Amino acid sequence: MASAQTVTGLLMPKASAVWLIDNTGLTFSQIAKFTGLTEIEIEALADGDIGKGLVGRNPIEHNELTRDELSRCEGDAAAELKLSKSSLPPIKSRAKGPRYTPVSKRGDKPDAVAYIIKNNPEITDAQIVKLVGTTKPTITAIRERTHASMSSIKPRHPADLGLCSWQEFDKAIEKGLKAQGKDPEAVKAERLAQQQAANNPSGSSESEDNSGGFDFSNFLGDAAAFTKSRSGTDSE
Repeated sequence: MASAQTVTGLLMPKASAVWLIDNTGLTFSQIAKFTGLTEIEIEALADGDIGKGLVGRNPIEHNELTRDELSRCEGDAAAELKLSKSSLPPIKSRAKGPRYTPVSKRGDKPDAVAYIIKNNPEITDAQIVKLVGTTKPTITAIRERTHASMSSIKPRHPADLGLCSWQEFDKAIEKGLKAQGKDPEAVKAERLAQQQAANNPSGSSESEDNSGGFDFSNFLGDAAAFTKSRSGTDSE
């Protein structure tokens, strides 16, 4: 029987991580182990390098974590959070057929496809079909820029749009990279470093930002004249 939850048991790992970062005294290591993410990803979420606009999800309110368990681990950095056991039966997922997408979100599919094509070329068309719930002809049209709505398409992350979960998206990336014979963790770290470098370009300094290029030379003559006049007054 399949479950809608992730391997860790959390329905939305990254959203839960954001909440834990903002509202608890847990270490990055503790949050990473509880959510199934890497410490690099947790640090990137904390710095805002990834997941911008992602709303935190309180795992206590959703019965995934107890307040007592949270307090226990906040007091011991070596302790590991334990997921609460749910009394609810697991949700059945459809084994076959395309992913169902609410009518209100169907117009976002082209944006999600464009994002994946632009940022994650390792994800195959077959994976995109499953992630977004689209079709191969649509993917081809966007890739070849022949889609009827091409002028209005703006690449947006499919997880931010609610078309798939962050966990599903990460799994698709890992599967695609492994198929190419690449180390997923190494590629993620490299991409994160490139993103951080883009957000903090080298060559800029605080002194340059603060100086503003203002020229004080125009005031030097006035200052000298003032000093001379004061000395004359004092001698009198």
